[in-house]
Amino acid sequence: MLEEISKIKREIENTARNISSREDLDAFRVTFLARKGKIANLFARLREIPPEQKRDVGQQLNALRSFAEELFKEREKQLVESQKRKTPFLDYTLPGRELPIGHTHIVSRTIADIQSIFVRMGFSIATGPELESDYYNFETLNFPSDHPARDMQDTFFIKDDVLLRTHTSPVQIRLMESRKPPIRAIMPGRCYRNEVISARSHVQFHQVEGLSVDTHVTFTDLKSTLVAFAREFYGKSTAYRFRPSYFPFTEPSAEMDISCFLCHGNGCRVCKNTGWLEILGCGMVDPNVFKAVGYDPEELTGFAFGMGIERTAMLRHNIPDIRLIFENDARMLRQLG
Repeated sequence: MLEEISKIKREIENTARNISSREDLDAFRVTFLARKGKIANLFARLREIPPEQKRDVGQQLNALRSFAEELFKEREKQLVESQKRKTPFLDYTLPGRELPIGHTHIVSRTIADIQSIFVRMGFSIATGPELESDYYNFETLNFPSDHPARDMQDTFFIKDDVLLRTHTSPVQIRLMESRKPPIRAIMPGRCYRNEVISARSHVQFHQVEGLSVDTHVTFTDLKSTLVAFAREFYGKSTAYRFRPSYFPFTEPSAEMDISCFLCHGNGCRVCKNTGWLEILGCGMVDPNVFKAVGYDPEELTGFAFGMGIERTAMLRHNIPDIRLIFENDARMLRQLG
């Protein structure tokens, strides 16, 4: 028995020396200190020892158990301290690090600002598909069959009569086909044109168009609506003017300019030294458009307008190049946050 005690003691020493993890420590406890471990088995055999040897053997067994328990505690303490050294010190009283907060993209924010103004004027919001037919994109909007916009070099055609819409005007047609007047709505959305990408143009862009149809709608209503918008969006002191223009789907047509808010009308590079900035096109809905949707142009009148969102954002925030809006350069977008 005494030889076995000495043998197990050496085994305890060797095993304890190789403990390097919590799993090793648990294995040590199960092997030597558990109720069915090696030391407990030796105590169970104590009754087999002759009476004259029991005292001496019992003392040896008690000493063996104490030795194993001390080694267990010592290795457990070492493991805890080793884990503390590996774990970086955390001061929970320190203030947390501020994470960068994202913000709405300049295009989305411009659309939201425009929508907010027109919704307060009583306009609803309408949307439509970006993949359109020639019928809705051109024909019902009074575009002649030989109009340059219908050429392949100006429009992205998917098939002969299917294309990526070049403006959001098709939404106006779909809206008039599905609803009876009065109609008062704006149509924000993405558009596409086959153009050379430059500082002033891009193959994709966003528009907000507007439509108002009812009896006795006049050009005065159009002007008062757009002047109210311009002064709300660009500032109360904004000066404005309307210039005659031409669009296939409106007659008469006009373009609206506002005084350059960078040079205050004195002339600068942005306004090309004219003192004015073009912001939108507009006009009274052409009777041919009303006929295409089944409206009686003798009973109804209406006005329509449209503006480019990127151009509006560029004017409002003095952005010199439209490509900066689409390149997702965080340094530039952060300045507009």
